[in-house]
Amino acid sequence: MTRASRWDAVLFDLDGTLADSIELILRCYRHTMQVHLGEVPPDAAWLAGLGRPLHEQLREFARTDAEADAMFETYETYQRSVHDELVRAYPGVADMLDAIAGAGVRLAVVTGKRREMAVRTLRVCGLESFFPVLITPDDASPGKPSPAPVRAAAAALGLTRSSRILFAGDSPHDIAAGRAAGVRTAAALWGAPEPGPLLAARPDYRVETVDALTALVLA
Repeated sequence: MTRASRWDAVLFDLDGTLADSIELILRCYRHTMQVHLGEVPPDAAWLAGLGRPLHEQLREFARTDAEADAMFETYETYQRSVHDELVRAYPGVADMLDAIAGAGVRLAVVTGKRREMAVRTLRVCGLESFFPVLITPDDASPGKPSPAPVRAAAAALGLTRSSRILFAGDSPHDIAAGRAAGVRTAAALWGAPEPGPLLAARPDYRVETVDALTALVLA
C-alpha cells in the first residue's frame, strides 16, 4: 500500500466527532437531573464537560457519592432505551474514514463513553469495522483530559512517534488530552456545541467540516 499521508495514525473522539449524538446526550442528562434533582440545570453546564468520563461529569451535579452512582445507573438505563433512535454518523464520516484508511493511516477511537455503549454507537453508525482499537474508560484511567487514553491508543497501535499522530475531537478535554500526550490535535468544529472553549484550548488545527479533516490528513 502506498502511503499518502504524513500521519501514522488518526485518533478520534466518538460523540460529537464521529457520531451525531448531542440530542441523545442532552436527553439523557435532562432525564437524569429531573429524576434525581427535581430540576434540570442549563444544558451549557453539561456540555462544558463533554469528553470526560460520565461518572466524573455526574459527580459535579450530585450531592453525594451515592447519588452520583444512582445518577450513573439512571443515565445509562435511559440511554440504552433511546440510543439507537437518536444516534447517527455525521454525513461524510464513513467516506472520510475509508479515504484515510486507504492511505495507510491507522485509526482508533478514544472516548469517555464506556465500552458497551461505545461499541453500540459505532455499530449503529456503521463505523465499527474501521476501528481495530477502541479506548474507553474501561481501558485507560484516568480519562480525558488526562493523556492516559491517548497514550493507550498509541500503544495499542504500536506507535511511538507522537508527532505523527493526530487526535481529532470536539471538546476542550480532547485537545488537552492530546496536548498532554504530545500528539497533534485537531478541533472538529462540525460537532462542537460550543466552539469558543474548543478553540481556546489551542488545537494545532481547526477543521470546519469532515471533508476538511480528510484534506488535512491526506495533504
